[in-house]
Amino acid sequence: MILAGDVGGTKTILALFGAGKDGYTCVKKERYASADFATFNELLGLFLGNANHPQVSVVSIGVAGPIVEGDCHATNLPWLLNRSEIGQYVGTQKVFLINDLEASAWGLLALPEQLFVELNPDAEVSKGNHAVIAAGTGLGEAIMAWGGTKHHIIATEGGHSDFSPRNAQEIALLTFMLAKYPDHVSYERLVSGEGLVNIYRFLEQSGYATADASIEKQLLEQDAAAVIGEIGVTGGDALCVEAVRLFCRLYGAEAGNLALKCLPYAGVYLAGGIAAKILPVLKAGHFMDAFLAKGRCRKILQRLSVKVCIEPEVALLGALDYALSRAVTL
Repeated sequence: MILAGDVGGTKTILALFGAGKDGYTCVKKERYASADFATFNELLGLFLGNANHPQVSVVSIGVAGPIVEGDCHATNLPWLLNRSEIGQYVGTQKVFLINDLEASAWGLLALPEQLFVELNPDAEVSKGNHAVIAAGTGLGEAIMAWGGTKHHIIATEGGHSDFSPRNAQEIALLTFMLAKYPDHVSYERLVSGEGLVNIYRFLEQSGYATADASIEKQLLEQDAAAVIGEIGVTGGDALCVEAVRLFCRLYGAEAGNLALKCLPYAGVYLAGGIAAKILPVLKAGHFMDAFLAKGRCRKILQRLSVKVCIEPEVALLGALDYALSRAVTL
């Protein structure tokens, strides 16, 4: 049996997959709020207990954070995931920890075409590299480098690169953000769930529109990013609408930056929890306009496929695929 996982700053999904005549199928899956647990091992113990401590041969977990010598300090959680500890806990020496975007990349390669939505009507797909960018609790980026016969997945921490404003509004946004984060303003501070809230507050402070009292109440009582995103898509409030549009422009600009660095002629993938939820706004052109606004290199980007993945558990499925590719004997 394989234990696969997707560990993120907001949620953690763990699942058990058992072998059958048609391959591996999910026999148990649970979703947890990551912040409810002091350590990953505490969460893992609860899951294994609920599953009656099954015999697990392989563990494969995608984690939102850099993998150093096989272990991971999660970026947006006070967790250290240690392979040896996890292996002792579960009872196997086959433990794989990979970056969450690496896990997503493995999953993306295996998904059927109907789980993607194309944003670029002029796309021309050919063999070559892929780029993956995923906004959720944070901003993840990865490169899938084409090696002639298969893709080699390269995890990065590109979401933490410096935010670079492109116009007067974005210069004002950077000034606003520097007051909050004086040491460093990254793209993740804006193209993420937290980032959407930051954008909303910037627009409010800059006088774009007056905040609605009922929405402010929702922001205090619920997931603020989810509230802004939902209202911004449905068009119920001027601040929320513009916040989502500006979010899409910044998302597109950074996706374009990533594309220029790896020339993904096989396409750019948008994963993460946010893209599918704001798909109508992404399709309206705000994202692609910013993606293509690269001056002399516009023509290069015009031909690239840019697809939104609408499978919410692509990283979990990718962690499973990674295990199957690496564990010769399960």
